[in-house]
Amino acid sequence: MENSKLYLIKLGEISLKGLNRSGFEKKLKNNVKLKMRPWHSVCSKQKGRIFFEFEENTPEKQIEKAMSTTFGIVGFSKCIKCEKDMNSIILVVKSFLSEKPFNNGKGTFKIECRRADKGFKLNSYEICCEIGGIVLDTYPKMEVDVHNPDKKIFIEIRDKAYIYSSPLAGPGGLPTGTAGKGLLLLSGGIDSPVAAYQMAKRGLKLDCLYFHAYPYTSDLALQKVKDLATILGPFLQGTVLHIINFTETELWIKNHSNEEEHTLMMRSCMMKIANHIAKERECKCIVTGEALSQVASQTLESLAYTNSTSELLVLRPLVGFNKEEIIDIAKRIGTYETSILPYDDCCVIFSPKHPLVKPKIEKETDNFNKMNIEEILERTENQVETYEINISKTCL
Repeated sequence: MENSKLYLIKLGEISLKGLNRSGFEKKLKNNVKLKMRPWHSVCSKQKGRIFFEFEENTPEKQIEKAMSTTFGIVGFSKCIKCEKDMNSIILVVKSFLSEKPFNNGKGTFKIECRRADKGFKLNSYEICCEIGGIVLDTYPKMEVDVHNPDKKIFIEIRDKAYIYSSPLAGPGGLPTGTAGKGLLLLSGGIDSPVAAYQMAKRGLKLDCLYFHAYPYTSDLALQKVKDLATILGPFLQGTVLHIINFTETELWIKNHSNEEEHTLMMRSCMMKIANHIAKERECKCIVTGEALSQVASQTLESLAYTNSTSELLVLRPLVGFNKEEIIDIAKRIGTYETSILPYDDCCVIFSPKHPLVKPKIEKETDNFNKMNIEEILERTENQVETYEINISKTCL
């Protein structure tokens, strides 16, 4: 491709895969291409690396957002490809030295070389020495620091020579979609978006399910959840947000169960509805943002009871996290400021003052059955609204 932009992608955990490694690499390539529509790209693979070549007019901001939100990528950088001879390599390095971050001529630096082609006349150390000499000749005030340099130049000798600097970090993990599909219970809080991020990082594709109890929860609360799903969109490779009108169910629970059991009964209903939608959407598990002992509904006994109401596997990626750790991730992935907007979800509005913290499964199952809520649940399940979070648009 003439007049193109070339990007080198570094792989992490994928490199440890065995005979099925090619499947992970193929999914990674497809995930990047999906985000980069409608721009044309050509992808090639070499040992431990994937290269993407984009048309010259492809926005670099778009490329970098796509790469930085695609699980499976450990690092990436725009790079220059040249012939495998030192004169060509030196010319490219000199062009790097005339640009940021080298052009101030100060600080420390390091040359890192990876010689995949062992037939190249110089070994990695010799290449580093020669290129390091070029840097020092150009900027005598700079110093070599092989342990903690301010700046680096990377050289990889493969079918051609690839030179790059200042690689950006990717999110790591495994390509989204390689571990199957699940359904996330997405609230407007801090935890569930982080749970989505953590499971997508392990390769799980996710739909999202939100329970809306209008007018007890406002349209602003609903918009908040739509915004969270949109922020998560690039990490999830796009998603589908299912919205359930939960008001009738909540009011029935309030009027037909003990106050201390309201949260437990609500979680039971959510799980039963989630199982129904998950099966329709071919999801193999339910994902929640619950963390052990964070609130009354997340004690060991409460979680065990919730599990008993689900036919599908329930995954809780945050179960061992404390709140500070969850908040740190939420800030890093960009969901925190939206999550703390003061619009409560139905879990908060209908929460009892003194919830039951150590429920017994047999007793609560019996109490749930006594509510005779099946007809309402069936009616609720059939009134779902669905919103498509398009992947290419979320990366613009």
